[in-house]
Amino acid sequence: MPTLPTALVDELDRLVTQAAKPKEAAVDVLYALQQHYGYLCDEALHYAAKLLDMTTLELESLATFYDYLYRRPVGRYVIHVCDSVVCWMFHQDSIFDYLCRKLGVPPGGTTDDGLFTVLPAACVGNCHNAPTMLINGRFYDRLTPERVDALLEELRSGVEEPVRCK
Repeated sequence: MPTLPTALVDELDRLVTQAAKPKEAAVDVLYALQQHYGYLCDEALHYAAKLLDMTTLELESLATFYDYLYRRPVGRYVIHVCDSVVCWMFHQDSIFDYLCRKLGVPPGGTTDDGLFTVLPAACVGNCHNAPTMLINGRFYDRLTPERVDALLEELRSGVEEPVRCK
Protein backbone atom coordinates (compact mmCIF):
# COMPACT_ATOMS: atom_id res chain seq x y z
CA MET A 1 0.00 0.00 0.00
CA PRO A 2 1.28 3.47 -0.83
CA THR A 3 1.91 5.99 1.87
CA LEU A 4 -0.68 8.71 1.49
CA PRO A 5 -0.94 12.00 3.36
CA THR A 6 -2.95 11.71 6.57
CA ALA A 7 -5.49 14.30 5.38
CA LEU A 8 -6.18 12.26 2.22
CA VAL A 9 -6.51 8.99 4.15
CA ASP A 10 -8.94 10.70 6.53
CA GLU A 11 -10.95 12.07 3.58
CA LEU A 12 -11.09 8.65 1.89
CA ASP A 13 -12.18 7.01 5.16
CA ARG A 14 -14.87 9.69 5.59
CA LEU A 15 -16.19 9.09 2.07
CA VAL A 16 -16.43 5.35 2.68
CA THR A 17 -18.00 5.55 6.13
CA GLN A 18 -20.64 8.04 4.97
CA ALA A 19 -21.83 5.64 2.29
CA ALA A 20 -24.37 2.92 3.11
CA LYS A 21 -22.02 0.45 1.39
CA PRO A 22 -18.35 1.10 0.57
CA LYS A 23 -18.93 0.57 -3.18
CA GLU A 24 -21.23 3.60 -3.25
CA ALA A 25 -18.20 5.82 -2.61
CA ALA A 26 -16.15 4.36 -5.45
CA VAL A 27 -16.27 7.30 -7.87
CA ASP A 28 -15.57 9.83 -5.12
CA VAL A 29 -12.65 7.76 -3.83
CA LEU A 30 -11.20 7.40 -7.34
CA TYR A 31 -11.56 11.12 -7.95
CA ALA A 32 -9.81 11.97 -4.65
CA LEU A 33 -6.94 9.61 -5.49
CA GLN A 34 -6.70 11.11 -8.97
CA GLN A 35 -6.46 14.58 -7.43
CA HIS A 36 -3.49 13.34 -5.39
CA TYR A 37 -1.62 11.38 -8.09
CA GLY A 38 -2.59 13.39 -11.16
CA TYR A 39 -4.27 10.36 -12.74
CA LEU A 40 -5.45 6.90 -11.68
CA CYS A 41 -2.32 4.81 -11.80
CA ASP A 42 -2.34 1.13 -10.87
CA GLU A 43 -1.12 2.01 -7.38
CA ALA A 44 -4.19 4.19 -6.84
CA LEU A 45 -6.56 1.51 -8.14
CA HIS A 46 -5.05 -1.13 -5.85
CA TYR A 47 -5.41 1.19 -2.85
CA ALA A 48 -9.03 1.93 -3.75
CA ALA A 49 -9.80 -1.76 -4.30
CA LYS A 50 -8.67 -2.66 -0.79
CA LEU A 51 -10.45 0.32 0.75
CA LEU A 52 -13.73 -0.35 -1.07
CA ASP A 53 -13.60 -4.16 -1.02
CA MET A 54 -13.83 -4.20 -4.81
CA THR A 55 -11.69 -5.75 -7.51
CA THR A 56 -9.35 -3.66 -9.60
CA LEU A 57 -11.34 -4.83 -12.64
CA GLU A 58 -14.53 -3.33 -11.20
CA LEU A 59 -12.71 -0.05 -10.58
CA GLU A 60 -11.10 -0.15 -14.02
CA SER A 61 -14.61 -0.37 -15.50
CA LEU A 62 -15.67 2.74 -13.60
CA ALA A 63 -12.50 4.65 -14.40
CA THR A 64 -12.75 4.02 -18.12
CA PHE A 65 -16.48 4.83 -18.21
CA TYR A 66 -16.22 8.38 -16.82
CA ASP A 67 -14.67 11.12 -18.98
CA TYR A 68 -13.22 12.96 -16.00
CA LEU A 69 -11.29 10.00 -14.60
CA TYR A 70 -7.96 9.36 -16.31
CA ARG A 71 -6.13 6.04 -16.47
CA ARG A 72 -3.18 7.52 -18.35
CA PRO A 73 -0.99 10.42 -17.32
CA VAL A 74 -2.46 13.78 -18.24
CA GLY A 75 -1.18 17.31 -17.97
CA ARG A 76 -1.31 19.24 -14.72
CA TYR A 77 -4.18 21.17 -16.30
CA VAL A 78 -6.76 19.09 -18.17
CA ILE A 79 -8.72 21.27 -20.55
CA HIS A 80 -12.11 19.95 -21.67
CA VAL A 81 -13.24 22.14 -24.54
CA CYS A 82 -16.92 22.13 -25.36
CA ASP A 83 -17.33 20.85 -28.88
CA SER A 84 -21.09 21.36 -29.16
CA VAL A 85 -22.89 23.17 -31.96
CA VAL A 86 -23.71 26.12 -29.70
CA CYS A 87 -20.07 26.71 -28.79
CA TRP A 88 -19.15 26.55 -32.47
CA MET A 89 -21.85 29.10 -33.36
CA PHE A 90 -20.45 31.69 -30.97
CA HIS A 91 -16.98 31.74 -32.45
CA GLN A 92 -16.08 31.37 -36.11
CA ASP A 93 -12.85 29.53 -35.27
CA SER A 94 -12.93 26.50 -33.04
CA ILE A 95 -11.50 27.18 -29.58
CA PHE A 96 -10.52 23.50 -29.51
CA ASP A 97 -8.52 23.82 -32.73
CA TYR A 98 -7.00 27.08 -31.51
CA LEU A 99 -5.85 25.48 -28.25
CA CYS A 100 -4.34 22.49 -30.05
CA ARG A 101 -2.43 24.80 -32.42
CA LYS A 102 -1.37 27.17 -29.64
CA LEU A 103 -0.09 24.35 -27.42
CA GLY A 104 1.32 22.28 -30.28
CA VAL A 105 -0.61 19.13 -29.43
CA PRO A 106 -3.03 16.88 -31.29
CA PRO A 107 -6.54 16.33 -29.88
CA GLY A 108 -6.14 14.40 -26.63
CA GLY A 109 -2.46 15.32 -26.49
CA THR A 110 -0.34 16.66 -23.65
CA THR A 111 2.26 19.39 -23.98
CA ASP A 112 5.92 18.38 -23.75
CA ASP A 113 6.27 20.21 -20.44
CA GLY A 114 3.40 18.13 -18.99
CA LEU A 115 1.29 21.17 -18.14
CA PHE A 116 -1.69 20.88 -20.47
CA THR A 117 -3.86 18.12 -21.93
CA VAL A 118 -6.58 19.18 -24.39
CA LEU A 119 -9.69 17.02 -24.71
CA PRO A 120 -12.97 17.60 -26.57
CA ALA A 121 -16.21 17.42 -24.59
CA ALA A 122 -19.56 16.75 -26.27
CA CYS A 123 -21.22 19.41 -24.08
CA VAL A 124 -20.32 20.89 -20.72
CA GLY A 125 -23.78 22.32 -20.05
CA ASN A 126 -22.87 26.00 -20.17
CA CYS A 127 -24.40 26.89 -23.55
CA HIS A 128 -25.62 30.31 -22.43
CA ASN A 129 -21.97 31.36 -21.99
CA ALA A 130 -20.54 29.78 -25.16
CA PRO A 131 -17.86 29.10 -26.14
CA THR A 132 -16.88 27.30 -22.96
CA MET A 133 -14.20 25.04 -21.57
CA LEU A 134 -13.39 23.42 -18.24
CA ILE A 135 -9.89 23.44 -16.80
CA ASN A 136 -9.54 20.97 -13.95
CA GLY A 137 -13.30 21.18 -13.46
CA ARG A 138 -13.54 24.98 -13.40
CA PHE A 139 -15.65 26.78 -16.03
CA TYR A 140 -14.15 29.38 -18.36
CA ASP A 141 -16.62 30.90 -20.75
CA ARG A 142 -17.26 33.49 -23.47
CA LEU A 143 -13.87 32.53 -24.81
CA THR A 144 -11.84 34.29 -27.44
CA PRO A 145 -8.32 33.44 -28.58
CA GLU A 146 -7.07 36.41 -26.54
CA ARG A 147 -8.83 35.19 -23.40
CA VAL A 148 -7.45 31.68 -23.94
CA ASP A 149 -3.92 33.11 -24.26
CA ALA A 150 -4.34 35.05 -21.00
CA LEU A 151 -5.65 31.96 -19.18
CA LEU A 152 -2.75 29.82 -20.39
CA GLU A 153 -0.22 32.41 -19.21
CA GLU A 154 -1.94 32.67 -15.84
CA LEU A 155 -1.86 28.89 -15.43
CA ARG A 156 1.78 28.65 -16.49
CA SER A 157 2.79 31.13 -13.79
CA GLY A 158 1.22 29.22 -10.87
CA VAL A 159 2.19 25.60 -11.36
CA GLU A 160 1.97 23.20 -8.43
CA GLU A 161 3.14 19.68 -9.16
CA PRO A 162 0.92 16.81 -8.02
CA VAL A 163 2.43 13.65 -6.58
CA ARG A 164 3.12 11.20 -9.41
CA CYS A 165 2.78 7.42 -9.33
CA LYS A 166 5.97 5.38 -9.25
